Amino acid sequence: MNVPAAWYLVLAALLFGIGAFGFLTRRSAIIMFMCIELMLNAVNLTFVTFARSLSDIGGQISVFFVMVVAAAEVTVGLGIVVAIFRRRASTSVDELTEMKG
Repeated sequence: MNVPAAWYLVLAALLFGIGAFGFLTRRSAIIMFMCIELMLNAVNLTFVTFARSLSDIGGQISVFFVMVVAAAEVTVGLGIVVAIFRRRASTSVDELTEMKG
């Protein structure tokens, strides 16, 4: 049984929309990072869908690079969030604006 490529694209659009909504409405830095990861995975699903439908490996190579960038983003971002949490005991983004010069 073959699933049409349009279903994967609709799923990717829904995942991206949920991630964008969560990023714009939540104030916790950790949840914002999770929403960014959800959006990146939606883009990865789109790349894999087009790579499969076009019989081209270029989309899958792009997914590999997106995953590497996402892993680096999580590592650096989580390190910053942990450092801020140790100092302020909160991960609220609203309190981070107080750190301006």
